[in-house]
Amino acid sequence: MYTEIPSFELSLDEFEEYALARLKVLRKIEELKTRNTPPEAFRTALTTALKTHLSNPKIDTASHYILRAAYCRSEDLRRWFLAQECKLFSFRLESCKNIREFMNKNDIELERVDKAEKERLRPQLLSVPGSPSPLEFNGTEYYRVPYLEALRLVGNRECYLEKGMAYIPLAKIISIVEAKYRAMLSKSLALAGNSIDNATAEEHSRIGPLLKSMNSQYTGPSHLSAVENGEALTAATVDASVRSMPLCMAQLHAGLKRDHKIKHQGRLQFGLFLKGAGMTMEEHTMFFQKEFTKIMTGEQFQKQYGYNIRHMHGKEGKRASYTPYNCMKIVMGSPPGGGEYHGCPYKHYDDENLSALLGKLKIGGVAERESIMKLKREGNPNLACTRHFEIMHPNAGSVDGVSLEGVGNHPNAWFTASKKYYEAKEGGGVASSPTSSKEIEVMAE
Repeated sequence: MYTEIPSFELSLDEFEEYALARLKVLRKIEELKTRNTPPEAFRTALTTALKTHLSNPKIDTASHYILRAAYCRSEDLRRWFLAQECKLFSFRLESCKNIREFMNKNDIELERVDKAEKERLRPQLLSVPGSPSPLEFNGTEYYRVPYLEALRLVGNRECYLEKGMAYIPLAKIISIVEAKYRAMLSKSLALAGNSIDNATAEEHSRIGPLLKSMNSQYTGPSHLSAVENGEALTAATVDASVRSMPLCMAQLHAGLKRDHKIKHQGRLQFGLFLKGAGMTMEEHTMFFQKEFTKIMTGEQFQKQYGYNIRHMHGKEGKRASYTPYNCMKIVMGSPPGGGEYHGCPYKHYDDENLSALLGKLKIGGVAERESIMKLKREGNPNLACTRHFEIMHPNAGSVDGVSLEGVGNHPNAWFTASKKYYEAKEGGGVASSPTSSKEIEVMAE
């Protein structure tokens, strides 16, 4: 239950490597939940991920505490980390062969019901749905806990209540242990959140930046191989590809078409997305110049914006080739201000404007749009975006050549999956809908 902080030393490379290993597992959990993966397939996929990334106890322990420090900094981060870690804990606990031994090892003390009291309550305990059979009753251990610690079992009528205490057989005690773990982890995250800045102040130049950027680290494919696969975007094909863009990028495209320019954060987010879709520096420059020069001269464009485009492609400055933004980086980034179009609509738009936008774009029917809004209101922008994809690409998972890996976690993963979907459905043709000028204007309103 991660109650003892490890004392071994790690190099900075190991620090980051261990953290990313766990992050891959937690994001796999989120992905499996998002897709409503059947239980057996869920177990298989998560077991594989654990064996691949967290089979080493040292990595498992260290990575938990590193991510605990990285994800304690805000309510959104704490909520996400708590949800995935509790699911991981639950999965491991269900696989545990000896719950009693686990409880003893982790100093989990629960009041055991003695033999006399168990006999007194025999009729009531046996009447509970899912209780042991009469033949198994004598050999079954029962525990009693305050009913507030067993609300899930109480709600499902899976335990007997008497005088504010819930009587629970050992086989169902897992939910109580899970609740204790959740409470412990939630409390520790809140406490850490109050002191993390001070704790990392002395290490600011080394550990601090790693922790602050951990949640925005991308653990999937780089999405920079589109050129090799013959799928590169060009200045001439961007408009015809809008229907395959996630909402965040479609809004940036619409804003560019309406204003004939986008501000710095938008140029970075949209420009790197286009680069990830295979657009070359030359095509990138041509595409932006075509729009920007509707309100300025070509010379002004080159002077004000040409350097930034070359910098994105590693031709200026440090000559580093920058990678496209993943969803976590976009979600946790600064929200758009007036005249800006960057960010994540499912995170940064208010409910009224987002609902109106989905209606204008005719994203599914009323019930389907409400399913997106429900996820958005619950603070799950990645799941809302994934639901959007599912509505617009029915049965995409069963279409040959379409990989859903990363959809909802990276805009370029969405784009690639959508392009493959339409190619398979339409035999490679590029339809004009929904990229007419009328619909582009609707998106920019």
